[in-house]
Amino acid sequence: MSGAITAPATAAGHPRERIAGRGLWMLLVAMAGTFMAIMDSFIVNVAVPSIRAELNATFAEVELAVSGYVLVYGLLLVTGGRLGDLFGTRRLFLAGTVIFTAASLAAGLATDPAALIGCRAVQAVGAAFFYPQVLAVLQTEFTGRARATAFAVFGATIGLASIAGQLVGGLLIHLDLFGLGWRNVFLVNVPLGLLTLLGAARTLPPGRAEGHRPRLDLTGVGLLSAALLLCTVPLTLGAQAGWPAWTWLSLIAAAPAAASFVAWERRLAARGGSPLVDPALFRLRTFAAGNGIAVAFFAGNAGLFFVLTLQLQNGLGLSPLAAGLTFAPLAATFALASLLGPRLQNRLGHHVLTLGYAVNAAGTLALLITAWLAGPAMTGPLLVPALAVIGFGEGLGVSPLIGTVLA
Repeated sequence: MSGAITAPATAAGHPRERIAGRGLWMLLVAMAGTFMAIMDSFIVNVAVPSIRAELNATFAEVELAVSGYVLVYGLLLVTGGRLGDLFGTRRLFLAGTVIFTAASLAAGLATDPAALIGCRAVQAVGAAFFYPQVLAVLQTEFTGRARATAFAVFGATIGLASIAGQLVGGLLIHLDLFGLGWRNVFLVNVPLGLLTLLGAARTLPPGRAEGHRPRLDLTGVGLLSAALLLCTVPLTLGAQAGWPAWTWLSLIAAAPAAASFVAWERRLAARGGSPLVDPALFRLRTFAAGNGIAVAFFAGNAGLFFVLTLQLQNGLGLSPLAAGLTFAPLAATFALASLLGPRLQNRLGHHVLTLGYAVNAAGTLALLITAWLAGPAMTGPLLVPALAVIGFGEGLGVSPLIGTVLA
């Protein structure tokens, strides 16, 4: 591990003050895992029409294939982080990547909607295992300026992966490699996963806690999972089902389930136990506010990408490639803003986030106005200026936010 350190008098195993050598490879492996997990949330968007046509799937089934990944991923993400504390960063990263890669292969070979939905759920299990380990590596293996740089790269990778999902998905379907069509959006994870596995096995630290090992808060896992399921399942299926009574009852029941989770975590922490989510964190104003902002920011933009991708193909009749390329200006301005973000943050401090979200909101408003004024005459190129503004706002709002929250 000492080969990754360029600062003098730094012992093996100590956090790296500069990113070089093995530390650089470690960062690349961690970002490969980040890219796969996030991209897979978006790459399916452009494949929705093709999947519906070939598998004779209903819109609700395809929506489950998309949202089911995010649902299971969200349910297990916190648990995946705690499992890394228990069994080691590298072990969980490798196990999660194996599960994710195998499930991606199975999804690419799925012959009916039910099989695809199930494979997507297993993919999410793997991603929820390996993705939290990325943050553990960045937090424990880098320090000072190197850590700030690593988190900046992490934030940029998240944003670029969400945008690249649209572009890569459209390109893969257009190329129709080996005549596999939409299946390539899942099969592309197989070589990526194998390369990530090889790199992780050689570079990631064990990361297992020495001495006192925290216990897994199974009660907290159950309560948190129940609260998230009661909230997200009706929101996912309610519209297609016509909002029957069970959807409203489920949403109502989500509140006491969440309250029970909070009460249990507080009680466990007061007893000196190891809560799944430490309540003390939310007494930190920056942490609590940052997480609230992150929920609103990522939920809004993820929803926009999904709806806009479907509109471009089903509404405007664009091909998957053309729909994906429509997001190219957004990707370009996002990359530009990610490079400018650290410099602006040095001058503006946390106000760079305010600027980013204001630009993002202005771009979204411009997108809505453009669609309203164009009406039936709307085309992909008409949306490009607004999308470019949205991308610039996203670039200013992702990396600085993550670094601020985790500081």
